[in-house]
Amino acid sequence: MPFSTDSLLALITFALATSWSPGPNNFMLASSGATFGFWRTIPHVLGVVIGFPIMLFIVTLGLGEVFRTQPAVRDVVVWVGLVVMLYLALRIATQRVGIARDAARPLGFLTVSAFQWVNPKAWVMSIGVAATFASGLAPTREAAATALVFVVSGSTSASGWAAAGAALQRILGHGMRLRVFNVTMGLLLAASAVWMVLDR
Repeated sequence: MPFSTDSLLALITFALATSWSPGPNNFMLASSGATFGFWRTIPHVLGVVIGFPIMLFIVTLGLGEVFRTQPAVRDVVVWVGLVVMLYLALRIATQRVGIARDAARPLGFLTVSAFQWVNPKAWVMSIGVAATFASGLAPTREAAATALVFVVSGSTSASGWAAAGAALQRILGHGMRLRVFNVTMGLLLAASAVWMVLDR
């Protein structure tokens, strides 16, 4: 077993807290659920549930050290991430609603999986987990264990945020209220992106 019982409980608590807290992935999931419904958002959910743990596995194996020792590489990823997140924020805020909604497409599995690599919150979480919980004594097992914990926590949070968005469909409808909701989610995504870049 790569972790003691206390360390594992601490990791699970950390995973649940960070996975459920508001952030880029969860804002996008809520907006997608409200706009497209839960079932059409499933590929988006899976992109988070699988994409982030793969990233975490690789970072825990040692990629995180590159970002700690090579600030220029880290800066490039941060600024590319900001541009991508602002683009996604604009896309969310301007999503078509009403009849045109059926012609629009939610984000897919590969797009969301790739997004994790330019998501500042994902980097903060990955490096934080690697620095706090990985001893380096059994790197592969530790990386696999941390990834598995986040698969489970991510499954609950990603599906929960998407379901919450979908539940709002009855309240928001397909007109102005949904548009206002998406604009709000877009603004929150943009604000979180700028805040994470300035706060690093």
